[in-house]
Amino acid sequence: MFVPVVDSNNRPLMPTIPSRARRWIKSGKATPLFKKGVFCVRLNVEPYSRNNQPVAVGIDPGSKREGFTVKSKAHTYLNIQTHSVDWVKDHVEVRRNMRRARRFRNTPCRQNRTGRLVNKEKLPPSTKARWQWKLRICKWLTLLFPVSIFVVEDVKAKTWKNARKYNVMFSPIEVGKQWFYYQLRLIANLETRTGFDTYETRQELGLKKSKNKLSNKFDAHCVDSWVLANWYVGGHISPDNMTLIEIMPLEFHRRQLHRLQHQAGHIRPRYGGTISAGFKRGSIVKHPKYGFAYVGGWQESPTKKDPDRKTMSLHSLDTGKRLCQNALPTDCKFLSYNSWRLSY
Repeated sequence: MFVPVVDSNNRPLMPTIPSRARRWIKSGKATPLFKKGVFCVRLNVEPYSRNNQPVAVGIDPGSKREGFTVKSKAHTYLNIQTHSVDWVKDHVEVRRNMRRARRFRNTPCRQNRTGRLVNKEKLPPSTKARWQWKLRICKWLTLLFPVSIFVVEDVKAKTWKNARKYNVMFSPIEVGKQWFYYQLRLIANLETRTGFDTYETRQELGLKKSKNKLSNKFDAHCVDSWVLANWYVGGHISPDNMTLIEIMPLEFHRRQLHRLQHQAGHIRPRYGGTISAGFKRGSIVKHPKYGFAYVGGWQESPTKKDPDRKTMSLHSLDTGKRLCQNALPTDCKFLSYNSWRLSY
C-alpha cells in the first residue's frame, strides 16, 4: 500500500511508501490526516520536485459492484470496489405513491403538472444517482493522486435502427454515460475501451475474472479496472498490488411528514432528513463507550429534568450495524463529515 501525498495547499503529489511517510511525520516534515477514510500525509515543506508521472484511473462500471484502480507505470497505488446506488428507484416510487394518495384525499397539495417533460432531455433519478456516485469517487481520487487520465470500459445499450432524433434519448444508460463522460473531461483526459477490448487484454495477460459478481475479491471487478489502467500506462504483465478497499454508500431518506404506517396510538412519527440532533447524518463521531462510529437517526426522549432531550443512533464503521439508539449528542465528539463507509 502506498500513502497519498499532498502539498501545503492540498494539491496531490506522487504517493510515497509508508516508511518514508513515517519518517516525514516523525521529523515534522509532514502532517498525517485522513481523506474520506484513506490515510495520507500533507507536506509542511516545499517538495523537492513536482514532476509527476502519468497516473491513470481505470473504471469498470457495473450494475451492483464497480471497480476503480489508480496506477502508474511503476506501481499500482489503490484498488477500490464500490457498491452501486440502487435504492433511488424504490424511493421515487414511494414518493409517487404518497403524492397520489394525498391527491385522493382532501389534503392540500400541488396539482399534477402534465406534459412538462415533453421534448426535453430527461435523465431518470435512479440513472442519474448511479453516474453521480461514480463521479463522486473520481473526484475524490483526484484529491489524493495527480490523475492525468481516466480509462473507462464503455457500456453499450441497444437502440432502435432507422429511428428519428428521439433515438438519442431512448436509453437512459446512454444518456447517463454521455453526461458522465462530459464531467470527466472537465477534470482530466478520457479514454474509452469496449468490453471486448478489455476481455482480449485480460486474456493476453493470462488473468481470469470471477463469475461471482458480488464477491469482494480482486478478480471480481478490480481485475478489469487494473487491466484498463495498465493498458494506458503499461509497466506490468501481472497485478503488483491486489489489495482493495470496499466502499459502501450510506442510504439517506428524504425528509417526510410522517411514516407511511401508523404506530401505537394511531401516531405517525416524523421520518427522514439529514440532521440528527444537531449532527449531519453519516458524520463520524467518537463516543466514550462505542468508540468511532457514524451518526444514524434520532428520536425525542424527554425526561422530567430535560423535556427537550434527544438521542441518536450510532452505527459501526465496518459493518454498518446499529450499535445503540440512546447516544446523547453531548457525549459524541464530531470528527468529520462522511457519506460512505469503508471496509479493508
